[in-house]
Amino acid sequence: QLQLVESGGGLVQPGGSLRLSCAASGFTLNQYAIGWFRQAPGKEREGISCVGSTGGFKNYADSVKGRFTITRDNANDTVYLQMKSLKPEDTAVYYCAARRMFGLCHLSPPYDYWGQGTQVTVSS
Repeated sequence: QLQLVESGGGLVQPGGSLRLSCAASGFTLNQYAIGWFRQAPGKEREGISCVGSTGGFKNYADSVKGRFTITRDNANDTVYLQMKSLKPEDTAVYYCAARRMFGLCHLSPPYDYWGQGTQVTVSS
């Protein structure tokens, strides 16, 4: 069964850090671009970061640029999102998604596979 599983979410104070993980099972990530998306209550889903299949291409939404870093470990079929200087407005459910494409990535769908999401809450 092909699936993505996110982990690493939780409650953090403003200014704090979290690292999210996205692990693949049932398929090999090195043929897929990976995107991170988030959705806050009452808001549309937002693409915040993505990384191409080789890790050489990365993109970030303006809302997270300079604070979030995406990396991938193809040997372990895992992608990470390091989040620093977190703000209350970063509170959302965070999802990773995989799209079969080589080299580049996009911050918008379509993506082929989606994880279940992990909650990130930034609050004092």
